[in-house]
Amino acid sequence: MANVFSSSSEAVLQRVVDVTVSTNTPLENLGELYQIRKTCDFITKNDFKKVALQFPDELLVDSPAIAAEIEKETQATLFILGDTSYGSCCVDEVAAEHVGAECIVHYGRACLSPCRRLPLMYVFERRAVDLEKCTLAFRELHPNTQSHVIILYAVNYAHVISPLLTLLTPDYPNIVGSTLIVEGEQCCSHSDGDKNQIVCQFGRQFALKSGLSITDYSMFYIGTEGASLRNFMMTWNRCSFCSYDPITLTGRTESVNINRALMKRYYAIERARDAQVVGILVGTLGVADYLSIIQQLKETIHRAGKKSYMFAMGKLNVAKLANFLEIDIFVLIACPENSLLDSSEFYRPIVTPFEMEVACNKNREWSEEYVTDYHHLLPGGRSHVPLFDVREDGDETDVSLITGALRGTHLLPSGPAASSSGSSLISRNETLTVAKTNSAACFLAGRSWQGLEQKLGHTPVVKAVEGRRGIAIAYEDEGM
Repeated sequence: MANVFSSSSEAVLQRVVDVTVSTNTPLENLGELYQIRKTCDFITKNDFKKVALQFPDELLVDSPAIAAEIEKETQATLFILGDTSYGSCCVDEVAAEHVGAECIVHYGRACLSPCRRLPLMYVFERRAVDLEKCTLAFRELHPNTQSHVIILYAVNYAHVISPLLTLLTPDYPNIVGSTLIVEGEQCCSHSDGDKNQIVCQFGRQFALKSGLSITDYSMFYIGTEGASLRNFMMTWNRCSFCSYDPITLTGRTESVNINRALMKRYYAIERARDAQVVGILVGTLGVADYLSIIQQLKETIHRAGKKSYMFAMGKLNVAKLANFLEIDIFVLIACPENSLLDSSEFYRPIVTPFEMEVACNKNREWSEEYVTDYHHLLPGGRSHVPLFDVREDGDETDVSLITGALRGTHLLPSGPAASSSGSSLISRNETLTVAKTNSAACFLAGRSWQGLEQKLGHTPVVKAVEGRRGIAIAYEDEGM
């Protein structure tokens, strides 16, 4: 028996249905692959009665069998969470709270972004790796045995790093293996007692030798091509990358032109500088401090003389965002792996919080540093830059690199006066100037279709009647 989550009604939410236990994974391999014994110990040790099991789409086929085994051992009430609100790599704490879960067990690929609402356990779906072929690929890609190499990996291959280092370290004394940090707490770079620099980012921690920086190392990544590798390559864009794919059993030098990718991102920054109306897309409700970065972005955008609107719409697609033609550009607040969205198919560009700050905050400059984790942009973060301090003569003019037209940087002062987004008059140099601060509303007023309208006085008033009952596939008044 398994509890089925639905938001249609309380009755449906509590409904229990019989399900057929089917799986793509042999039953005898489930325990090791999904760490069922460790999961049961986590539940019983903390005496959890309601547990949410979050699966990505590709692992849902195994979820009934896993839930059945855990329920048999713990007697806890289990809820299977699928079709998460945002990226499946993020912990869906909102869905877990809807069913009153006391903890979450997250399966599969994970971005390891910090979460702080519910107790959490990660199960990384330990996939096998052919160590012999992985070692051979490493040696072919790094013929110089004195190379300084950092080994990174997708989370479901973390368990093979220790035996891999055992095979490689005798011949490669300068390789560094990264370890997972899964406590959910953000950690920063620091030095240990031997003056080695400890780098901790994206849930991985590794030590750099004294006197060396991360640019002196190359990266060897174990895993398939995807969001994790792209995030690493953009963040450490001055390091060369090689990878080994455990599925295809092949290694390769990553040939993605990072400079070209960065220039595409810079083009989006120029579009953000030209924009007058910005849409803030809420791409997570579970990653810690998302409200703080929203507030910081709203202040940054307002200080740059732009108008901002906030949108919460779950998983993004082209059709959803095409409904808002009045928005000039969108900024996505999400985990590091979901922030780098390819917006080439979208009607408007989608940028990251870092890119929006480069566009709006004159104190922040475009450099070799690229920040995908918005936590570093907040006060106290290693990449935080205070907002530009506007003076009475602070307005400047520059040239758009896209249109070639002059654009004014109508920077607004901070303080109580700046917090009122409804003001349409701005005092500058003792001259009263009318500012067009509600361009989105003007755009909407000029559209031929403006959505559903009340049409007060034109629509006849009728008494309320009882609607249909049940769920869409089987209303109560429908015949069989």
